[in-house]
Amino acid sequence: MATKTEDQAAVTAADEVTETEEETQTGQGTPQTEEQEAAPHEGGPSGVGQGAGAVVSAGLGVVSLTGSWMGTVASARESLIGQLQTSSSSDVAKMVKEGYGDAWHATALWGGLFALSALVVGVVVLARPAFGEPGRPQAPWIRSAAWAGVSLGVVGLLLAVLKYTDVLLGLPATG
Repeated sequence: MATKTEDQAAVTAADEVTETEEETQTGQGTPQTEEQEAAPHEGGPSGVGQGAGAVVSAGLGVVSLTGSWMGTVASARESLIGQLQTSSSSDVAKMVKEGYGDAWHATALWGGLFALSALVVGVVVLARPAFGEPGRPQAPWIRSAAWAGVSLGVVGLLLAVLKYTDVLLGLPATG
């Protein structure tokens, strides 16, 4: 059995622990610096939109290089239209152009649209800090992803133009 002094010491220690927990919960027990106090109340932009834009730009750039479902559907549609427009008595050059050339151009057109979208979104993300809050730098990963989107967009746009103009993988000569 504990003595009266030991019981009072245990009660006093328990009260101190309870007071410390209450101070921690209310925030009164630890002094905060001005930066810590200002940080939670700061209402400025967090950069999430810029980060999302940078990732979208890079994604659109990849899609412009690898192809998209829209490009595949447009290509198949143009191929079908070409088959319907040519008859079995048509010459080979016309059949190749209508059946495959227009489909190839449709694929190049959709790739170019995705590349142009990647390029525009990436440039907007890179230019955004110039119009934003001064002194608030853009996160390095956002700049890197936006530059990746811009560069993939440029390469995709170049390839789309080369495919559309038949400089890259043009139709075979028939005749």
